[in-house]
Amino acid sequence: MIDDQVASGGSRSVTLPPVAERPVTQAIGERPPFGAMARLDHDLLVAEQQATLKAPRRRASLSARGLFAVMDILYGKERTLPKFRVLELVARVPYQAWENVAYVAMTHTAREQDFARRIFDKVRVSRFEQDNEQWHLLILEEMVDQQPERLGFVRHRILPQILAFVYYQMSWLTYALRPAWSYRLNADFEDHAEHEYALLVQEHPEWESTPYHGSFVDDYGSYDSLADLFRQIGYDERLHKLESEARMKDSRFR
Repeated sequence: MIDDQVASGGSRSVTLPPVAERPVTQAIGERPPFGAMARLDHDLLVAEQQATLKAPRRRASLSARGLFAVMDILYGKERTLPKFRVLELVARVPYQAWENVAYVAMTHTAREQDFARRIFDKVRVSRFEQDNEQWHLLILEEMVDQQPERLGFVRHRILPQILAFVYYQMSWLTYALRPAWSYRLNADFEDHAEHEYALLVQEHPEWESTPYHGSFVDDYGSYDSLADLFRQIGYDERLHKLESEARMKDSRFR
């Protein structure tokens, strides 16, 4: 068991409790397995966005920096909804990879009940996080489909799947060799997503007065504005990052 971790920024701080009570596992107990990780009101969402903007980015690994560079080459450095759609498509795959490896491990350790239970608890958390990323993707998919311009099939359908496949293999292999490596890669990716969403909202002040009436209001939640919707998604990414950071340190000391 590692000591409590604290990630600070702006006027508020997010405290990372012990392993059994971390933000993601708390969210599982407090909410059904869909929607936002931890629902915040408008004032808290604004405060957390500002905290993200003030906080330094993680020192990303070479693999993560390579992935970010490829996405910039393929989809440009400008923050656009189609690019964020690709980001969310890729964001799901580490959780899928971890779940796959964990089920294989449980198959070979079924007689070690305590160990198998611990693995299954991690699977449950990973599945919850994967579902959350899926809602992000569905929301972005709907928004992109409503845009008037047509997107190229290869660039926006085929290439994202290739990126996701490569990222899955990286996540699976690093997790099988040394879980901390895979958790670090995911923490880098989620930190990048958290900051990109905060900047996206900052770049679109008109979203403050734009309502969100998408098809997934009943599932992900109703928000005062499109700006708050994306602030919430960015905050979700922070909780994913915190969970991966804690797991990364757990795996080093187990």
